[in-house]
Amino acid sequence: MRAVVCLEFGPPEKLVLEERPDPVPGPGELDIEAHAAPVTFPDALMLEDKYQFKAPLPFVPGGEAAGLVAAVGPDVTGFAIGERVIGNTLLVGGFAEKVIVRASAARKLAANMGFAEATGLGYAYGTGYYGLRHRGQLRAGETLLVLGAAGNVGLAAVELGKLFGARVIAAASSPEKLAICRDRGADEVVDYASEDLKARLKTLTGGKGVDVVYDCIGGDYAEAALRGIAWEGRYLVIGFTAGIPKIPLNLTLLKGCQVVGVFYGAMVQRDPVLRAEIDRELEALAAAGRLRPHVSARYALADAPKALRALLDRKVTGKVVVEPNR
Repeated sequence: MRAVVCLEFGPPEKLVLEERPDPVPGPGELDIEAHAAPVTFPDALMLEDKYQFKAPLPFVPGGEAAGLVAAVGPDVTGFAIGERVIGNTLLVGGFAEKVIVRASAARKLAANMGFAEATGLGYAYGTGYYGLRHRGQLRAGETLLVLGAAGNVGLAAVELGKLFGARVIAAASSPEKLAICRDRGADEVVDYASEDLKARLKTLTGGKGVDVVYDCIGGDYAEAALRGIAWEGRYLVIGFTAGIPKIPLNLTLLKGCQVVGVFYGAMVQRDPVLRAEIDRELEALAAAGRLRPHVSARYALADAPKALRALLDRKVTGKVVVEPNR
């Protein structure tokens, strides 16, 4: 089989395409013929050894894969060869034609979900559901601000915020990106490349501020968003695509607000019961057609470095996927 391999830490351009032996599933494992693997910011960070998890060299990037069951390991029940599934690879292994996953970390796909579309549920929608429902306690009627709203994780939060009954303000860096946010249900939009974020939030909320901030990007936008939060608001820390911010802690006192970390990947390992509950909720929403993952680009396996570069340069909307068996 072919696989994209990181032999040394560095930018995506250092990745190489290699021929490797076909994997054999062990006890409790599935072998998936991969048809789609999402390209995520953690993938890019791990390539440069900048992520919370350090992958030992050499490794195959990719934390998830969707496709067809190619082989079933010993003691595995409930899965059959040829079934459509998606599986979590525990952060590495997804950018390959054949992918090994634990059966306990795999689930069957709803009939109305394509392989590429399904890959967003575990990463983007899982983070959004966990963050908004469990960490942010978002309630119907509240106002939600999503920073980096046109990205994969941001768009999922826009959709879920509307499903939870919130008024959603989407913030992104161009009119084109904001148009996609509107299409996914955003009530209001802010172009933070050309508008004063704090002032715009004050106008949109009548001076009250937003109840929940869902921050996918950090950087210089974080402090402005925190200044635009309501009394006893909740600031959800999701990611740092624009850099890790330095926030004056006195603002949390003045606002009486909470700053809450949302690390979905760690929760998945620490709380399998909650993870299973979230999976069931998302699967039900997907089966009912209430989720609309936006796939903006599809790359062949050999072009995985280009996909990662486009993500790092913030030139994509929604999600991009690698299609190993294309």
